[in-house]
Amino acid sequence: MDYVKVLADLISIDTSVPPGRNYDRAVDYLQPLFNQVGFETEKVDIPSEHADGEEGRVALVAHRRDPGKPRLLIYGHVDVVPAEGWDAFNPRVEDGKVYGRGAADMKGAIVALILGLEAVADRPLKYDVSVMVTTDEEVGQAGQLRYLARCLQPLSGAHILSLDASFGHVAVASLGVLQMDIKVQGRSVHSGLSHLGENAVEKAIPLTQALLGLKDEVVKRESSVEVHPDTGLEHMVARLNINMMRGGLKVNVVPDECLVSIDRRLIPEENLEDAKTELVGVLSAVPQVKWEVDRVFAIPTVPPCEGSIVDELARTIEEVTGRSGKFGEMGSGDLPHIAAEWGAREFGLGVIRTECNIHGKEEFVYQRDIEDLAEIIARFVRAPV
Repeated sequence: MDYVKVLADLISIDTSVPPGRNYDRAVDYLQPLFNQVGFETEKVDIPSEHADGEEGRVALVAHRRDPGKPRLLIYGHVDVVPAEGWDAFNPRVEDGKVYGRGAADMKGAIVALILGLEAVADRPLKYDVSVMVTTDEEVGQAGQLRYLARCLQPLSGAHILSLDASFGHVAVASLGVLQMDIKVQGRSVHSGLSHLGENAVEKAIPLTQALLGLKDEVVKRESSVEVHPDTGLEHMVARLNINMMRGGLKVNVVPDECLVSIDRRLIPEENLEDAKTELVGVLSAVPQVKWEVDRVFAIPTVPPCEGSIVDELARTIEEVTGRSGKFGEMGSGDLPHIAAEWGAREFGLGVIRTECNIHGKEEFVYQRDIEDLAEIIARFVRAPV
């Protein structure tokens, strides 16, 4: 397989979300490639009620079943974040790198998977294997994953290898998420008569100051789970960021509303209920400000994945690359907690490196990492001779 061409073809399909473009095209492109490496495939249409009301959501499920062997699911997603300011969907190859939106996150890993499965197409596998290629990971896909469960049984006791992860080590944990939009309320009047109104933007300032005080405490919380040295950290660390503020209609109108968006990331030792109680308590202690919670989005924390299969993958990585390890990731996603609902355990390995600039301009993936990941997958899944 000419994996560079396949990756270029896949990158050129703009699967940005929002809004969720061209999912059908991406799945239709991938389906025959999985057939060619010996997998039975099914294109699954996701009903809108299982996709947060969105239409046109679709997934690809591929199987090479061998009941009785340990159950292994391999996960990927074809959606990407939007791109502005560069020619992101016209891929190019330079100096051993493939550039384009989704090159590292995570179309490069899907191509590596197909390349690895091609190498063992005529070999027995040591696992009962299924693959799921999904959509909407970048905005939330819990409902879609729950719907796909009917196509992936048995799930209890299964292990899930997520390819949406960093290269060179096994990802064994990720951060939980608590996002809250706080609507600060005021009263709108002409700016010249501001004494008759209530300025919601100005009232948001003491709220944000209180949140920044809490942030100073939150970022001191370290997990026992180590992270890769490339992050500049030693262990997973809790986060609290005020990432968006929106308020005001015109410069001469006192605003009656200001929206403050909070992004709280939880280490595995924390839980959502305590984090929410802490945030609400800090906001409630600010006097003379009217506010309400306008939106909440949450991803629960999950304990780190451990066990012999994780150790085996770590050894395989070292055989291929000369280095390895087991680390937590400073990212988040729906898969770990949905896997826990299923009675499964999730761990990860992909082609993402810190310098690949995922979600940014000039995102790229190293060709060598795709080749190495393909070799790791092939060694990991094939049965001993």
